Amino acid sequence: MEGRRALPWKRPDVYQTISVERGAIAVVTLNRPSVLNALSAALLGELSDAMRALDAEPEIRCVILTGSGEKAFAAGADIAEFKQIQNAAGAADFARRGQDVLGVIERMRVPVIAAVNGFALGGGCELAMACDIRIAGENARFGQPEVNLGLIPGYGGTQRTARLVGRGMTMYLCLTGEMIDAEEALRIGLVQRVVPPASLLEEARRIAGLIASKAPLAIAAAKRAIRDGENVPLDQGLALEALHFAVVTDSRDFHEGTSAFLEKRKAAFTGR
Repeated sequence: MEGRRALPWKRPDVYQTISVERGAIAVVTLNRPSVLNALSAALLGELSDAMRALDAEPEIRCVILTGSGEKAFAAGADIAEFKQIQNAAGAADFARRGQDVLGVIERMRVPVIAAVNGFALGGGCELAMACDIRIAGENARFGQPEVNLGLIPGYGGTQRTARLVGRGMTMYLCLTGEMIDAEEALRIGLVQRVVPPASLLEEARRIAGLIASKAPLAIAAAKRAIRDGENVPLDQGLALEALHFAVVTDSRDFHEGTSAFLEKRKAAFTGR
């Protein structure tokens, strides 16, 4: 949480464009089904607030992010708001605001699982990519169709896609604007699991439960080591890994985990 302001928790009924289910496994649902959960400025603001608040709660072990309705996770940015952009400076500010929100999600202490139901296009695909793990329903569709509007991705689509699936596939998606289905997304490594739509949240909760059962400090350290090390030379990444490894061995959970293993019992992790 260093460098970030911990915002007070808002009750779920305060939000207008999202809903939040609290618990060790929290569920955040984009809630604008009439416009396929388009990412308006209001939704992005509420999403940022909710994610910051959840990340500040020590009881939270994992967050699932999904969309309401059966058609879409998020079909992209709110096109009506594009028309309000007056000039290049305004466009750059528009992109940076979205990037900042996705950065909040990417930097969270706890892992975030995207449960992608239906369309994840443009900003919706970018939002899913900011999450740590992506589970897709068989009906999910992914794409970066901004070129069809005379635009390019602005919330990280040219950058995170390349880091996840490589330069060639990123060029294909961003230059053609073509959608791919869930099985193709699985094949190229954009998602980690594909399940029937009716089983999507159940599978996301199963995976979240596995994560929640582990030592919280180790989970946070592993996430940070992976995120911080993926874009630096290998020797620097190994140094980061060793640093995080050393830090977690100074925790009570490390001693609990090793003792439980030797005593052939289930570990009781406390996050300390």
